[in-house]
Amino acid sequence: MSKGLRDMEKERETLQAWKERVAQELDRVVAFWMEHSHDQEHGYSAASGVLGRVWMYCRLYRTFQRFHHSQLLNAAKAGGEFLLRYKCAFVLTRDGRPVKVQRTIFSECFYTMAMNELWRATGEVRYQTEAVEMMDQIVHWVREDASGLGRPQLQGAPTAEPMAVPMMLLNLVEQLGEADEELAGKYTELGDWCAQRILQHVQRDGQAVLENVSEDGKELSGCLGRQQNPGHALEAGWFLLRHCIRKGDPELRAHVVDKFLLLPFRSGWDPDHGGLFYFQDADDFCPTQLEWAMKLWWPHSEAMIAFLMGYSESGDPVLLRLFYQVAEYTFRQFRDPEYGEWFGYLSREGKVALSIKGGPFKGCFHVPRCLAMCEEMLGALLSRPAPTPTPVPTPARRGAE
Repeated sequence: MSKGLRDMEKERETLQAWKERVAQELDRVVAFWMEHSHDQEHGYSAASGVLGRVWMYCRLYRTFQRFHHSQLLNAAKAGGEFLLRYKCAFVLTRDGRPVKVQRTIFSECFYTMAMNELWRATGEVRYQTEAVEMMDQIVHWVREDASGLGRPQLQGAPTAEPMAVPMMLLNLVEQLGEADEELAGKYTELGDWCAQRILQHVQRDGQAVLENVSEDGKELSGCLGRQQNPGHALEAGWFLLRHCIRKGDPELRAHVVDKFLLLPFRSGWDPDHGGLFYFQDADDFCPTQLEWAMKLWWPHSEAMIAFLMGYSESGDPVLLRLFYQVAEYTFRQFRDPEYGEWFGYLSREGKVALSIKGGPFKGCFHVPRCLAMCEEMLGALLSRPAPTPTPVPTPARRGAE
């Protein structure tokens, strides 16, 4: 066997090992949430994360044969009915009374995702009606009039556009348009608008992805303008990659890989302890966020998706090596081998800072979404036929005719 064939065989073995490792971890994570997050007395857990959990359960039920069982679907439907009753408060009591309401669009975005997936999993049109109506409301808030959110613009506050807003909208465009030509057509212009708004966060002659810019796409002054979030840039990267795939735009794909995958990783990876910093300052001043040097679960989840998706689409071995690098760190530092699921908050050195597995921001979403998407992508890579090596011609013997 030639060296080229041996290398290809070794690579497939590594991909297969990671597929098995990821699948086993997904099983453990889902089992954790099924066991610990359901409230039998009130019909569903009222803790944070109901929105993401409903989406996740339905997605798993639809796309993985081993999760296509009534227990998971019934749990998702119970969560959906809970959401229909109590809508989009950020935190609720066990019996559904709102504790905290965010004056942003993000709870509504997750509600839209959950309702759309419930429709796909159950076929019940009322869920899809909820999803489309909420989507139209979100678009109205973002592009026409945000006053309905109940968050007045304060006189001294700068008018800024955080990257999270067009990011989440682009994610919804992809969600609602999946295998739905009518909705995909309806939101085509919106998807292009979102992509353009995300791309304008690439600043400083292409050398930095900034978390906040002005409404006309310029850098803001002060620490708000210098703020960087490597994990967020990587998540935006794979949202944009999906957009490029749908548009069939390899030139834009190459730009996204360079600016939203490689650039934030180079600046955001901790050279001393490994892992991605949570926040950075574009001028290397100390970030104002107290947790800036911590390592959090979700940026690493998004990085795994981004690099594996980038490799799947481009075949660039650099991106596959970065997937392995991030995945090895993530599985080693975040996962709990004893009780399941992942710890969410580590110190800079990678030690567990908070032992909780769920909370106001961490639920059944980022970790299982990462594992499910990576398992699917690894499976797709392994299903591709191995490239046929080009035969090396045998040199003719001297004197032969």
